[in-house]
Amino acid sequence: MRLLPFGECALLVECEPDQVAGITAALASLPAEVVPAARTVLVRAASPDLLGGLRREVSRILAGPLPAAPAPRAERTVVVPVRYDGEDLAEVAALTGLSEDQVVAAHTGTPWRVAFGGFAPGFAYLDGGDPRLVVPRRATPRTVVPAGSVGLAGAYSGIYPRPSPGGWQLIGRTSVALWDLERTPPALLRPGWWVRFQA
Repeated sequence: MRLLPFGECALLVECEPDQVAGITAALASLPAEVVPAARTVLVRAASPDLLGGLRREVSRILAGPLPAAPAPRAERTVVVPVRYDGEDLAEVAALTGLSEDQVVAAHTGTPWRVAFGGFAPGFAYLDGGDPRLVVPRRATPRTVVPAGSVGLAGAYSGIYPRPSPGGWQLIGRTSVALWDLERTPPALLRPGWWVRFQA
């Protein structure tokens, strides 16, 4: 684990992927913005003059034991109904050695943790699902993936919030709005929350 300066107001914690959730939880009480990613956690102070104190606090917290990733809680779990008719469902079944019904059962059988956001407003990288569903991205990405498409790539699952290019394996679709400017906050899925897919 490394703590690095990041611009005038922020610090970057470089870590292993399995440490991100614990570090994010440990730093959540700080008076700073905490932004998790795949292998880093960004900690941003409100102004440059607060960075020195923030660095001392982050260093102190990282020197101690990190909490485990929080368990799913009902008030932080979003149920997402999915129609499992994706263009790549048969390919995912072949890649995993499961039947299509077993792919659906695996995808819906385990809650997925919102690890971090990125790629597009409202897009969340979901991890912690059934390990049998680890599949590669498509060899040739699609130029347009419809909004609401539910996909798999590597160990992640995700939902495309709007039409965009993409290379994930598409297994289904949902009508749930992931990004809505009339909502506060606009993103439905937030890091540390959970998603339970429902067929």
